[in-house]
Amino acid sequence: MLALPPRFFVAGTDTGVGKSAVCAILMAGLGAVYWKPVQSGLPGDTAWVRQVTGLPPGRFAPETYCLGHPLSPHQAAALEGVEIDLERFSLPPSEQLMVEGAGGVMTPLNPRHIFTDLMRRLGLPVLVVARSSLGTINHTLLTLEQLRRCQLEILGVVVNGPKNAASEQAIEHYGKARVLAAVEPLEQLDPPGLRAAFERYFNAP
Repeated sequence: MLALPPRFFVAGTDTGVGKSAVCAILMAGLGAVYWKPVQSGLPGDTAWVRQVTGLPPGRFAPETYCLGHPLSPHQAAALEGVEIDLERFSLPPSEQLMVEGAGGVMTPLNPRHIFTDLMRRLGLPVLVVARSSLGTINHTLLTLEQLRRCQLEILGVVVNGPKNAASEQAIEHYGKARVLAAVEPLEQLDPPGLRAAFERYFNAP
């Protein structure tokens, strides 16, 4: 069984690597509250995770910034005439909390700050989600290096996609980080399927 801390941050090596799918699996098995502090593009990941998990509204904290354009947050905010302000972010008052990032860890938030600045402000340990396809080793090693440079605690890596044992071994060897789970494509994106995936990938003895 994988032991995760009660509150942690889920970061991706890039956009589209499966952060929200991994969050949905974890939400199906943990008693956590889900929080997406910055959303670019609607209806957004909070709505999607809530839909596929079937969990009640009380398990979801509202976004601090909810931007309509599916772009990097700094671009989406500029189009709406706002600037993302780090001082506006504070952790929801939940003892069990899962925070999902946007894009990769160096995604810009405003002209001065990138996502690792927000992650440092929140001060949570980080679970990295990486894709399994070609190119993931480079993206994952760069992500791990940046997190260490920012003195952020790394819980480990979850690889998402078709099984790729060679990439998993390379990430562990070169990145000096444990691959905690290798989540293969799910046949069912619904509450029973997500609960089964949690038991298989995160709760197996």
